[in-house]
Amino acid sequence: MYRVISQPTGLPYALYKAEQARSLDQYIIEKYGIPSLVLMQRAGTAAWQAAQKQWPHLKDITVICGLGNNGGDGYVFAYLALAAGCQVRVLQVGDPSKLTPDTLNMSNQYQLFGGKIYNFHELPARTDLIVDAVFGTGLSREITDGNWVKIIEDINEHPAPKLAIDIPSGLNADSGRIMGCAVRANLTVTFITLKRGLFTGHGPEHSGTIVFANLQVPAGIYAKEILTAKRINWQLQSKRLKPRSRSAHKGHFGHVLIIGGAPGMGGALKLAGMAAARCGAGLVSLATYPGQAAIIGTDYPELMCHEIANPTLLEPLLQRATVVVIGPGLGQTSWAKQMLEKVLTVPQPLIVDADAINLLATKEVSGIARTNWILTPHPGEAARMLACSPEQIQFDRFAAIDAICRRYGGTIVLKGAGTLIQDQSGQPPAVCGDGNPGMASGGMGDLLTGTIAAFIAQGWDLDIAARMGTCLHGAAADLAAKNGERGLLASDLLPHLRTLINPVLP
Repeated sequence: MYRVISQPTGLPYALYKAEQARSLDQYIIEKYGIPSLVLMQRAGTAAWQAAQKQWPHLKDITVICGLGNNGGDGYVFAYLALAAGCQVRVLQVGDPSKLTPDTLNMSNQYQLFGGKIYNFHELPARTDLIVDAVFGTGLSREITDGNWVKIIEDINEHPAPKLAIDIPSGLNADSGRIMGCAVRANLTVTFITLKRGLFTGHGPEHSGTIVFANLQVPAGIYAKEILTAKRINWQLQSKRLKPRSRSAHKGHFGHVLIIGGAPGMGGALKLAGMAAARCGAGLVSLATYPGQAAIIGTDYPELMCHEIANPTLLEPLLQRATVVVIGPGLGQTSWAKQMLEKVLTVPQPLIVDADAINLLATKEVSGIARTNWILTPHPGEAARMLACSPEQIQFDRFAAIDAICRRYGGTIVLKGAGTLIQDQSGQPPAVCGDGNPGMASGGMGDLLTGTIAAFIAQGWDLDIAARMGTCLHGAAADLAAKNGERGLLASDLLPHLRTLINPVLP
């Protein structure tokens, strides 16, 4: 069942790969002399404290422990829960002779305190909390063995809330993909570094609310590793907004030109246009197929709608535009190909979306890589751009966006849960934390395109505009979903876009 994922507050913005997390663990042990057992005890304690805060009336707890250090964190958790007077059962999975030394140590301590350990056969019918301490970030293989699959399926099917220690078992810490099967947690307590797989792909759906604990390690350790991604959100991006000058006029805020609106798809063009207008663009023009202007232009008199029969007639509009958008409702007709060919010759910044991306991908236009454009593919369009399957895109979204950026240049916005943004500056990709599953409906991508275009028109650089637009779009959807995600329409976001770009400024 989908749910709005609580937006984590107070979390670091830097994201790391699992290999980097392990390297930092070893660095802490060797450089600062903090024993691995102490780190394990701190991790288990942090998880227990998070559980107490989230569920203050826990009485019966089931902890499922694997063989590695993740299982050791679970034994610490179980020990503390037992000491607090809870009824605790530890269900052990795997061969106990293969426990890591620290995990064996904590298992023994738990038992010396009177704790009981059982082999996993089935979960109890009733328990207040299930703690997933099976696989940590070191999982490197697909979970295909029937016994392991059954354990994870049993956890997911149980009605009790679930807490995952460090990362939900079966979720890839680097990419956010599911490695065969994965635990769906309500709360994930992660340590020392934020793992980037928690925030994109299947990560947000399986992690629930994320709690971060740095385990009291020295702040200087983070200089050892270069972050491989960065969290962004509208709360952060909105700080770029400044009050407008009292003498400002529409010419100061740019002119957005949007091309598209094939018969039957005029709504896409309207949504993109209204998003640009609501996000502060000074002027918005629409260029569409012959016979479509009367249909598209009636609802919103603020949008200047033009019928364009051939590329030559597009030239006056192109000359006046600050930024050119092509794609919303474009279609893949000969008209669409001609318009795209024309647009690719102009010097202004471009945003290429939807069918315009598909035309680029099929090489039916003479598009080449350029620096001053933004491409906004969803996984299906990204797959066509790289001549692969959507599943391959989702297998590692970070690798996919890097490949697209290298091939096409400019700034790439790879849409989906945990939208990724990357450009050619050498900076790590950004991961948007705003948004929810209600956005899985028609027109949302068109709205995003118009939102980003408005920021370019108002003078922001393309990479900044992509970040601002993506986060604003997601934050508006979160506001619109307060009454539920099902049935959320793209047009429901329009009033929230305007609200969010007008924060109370000092």
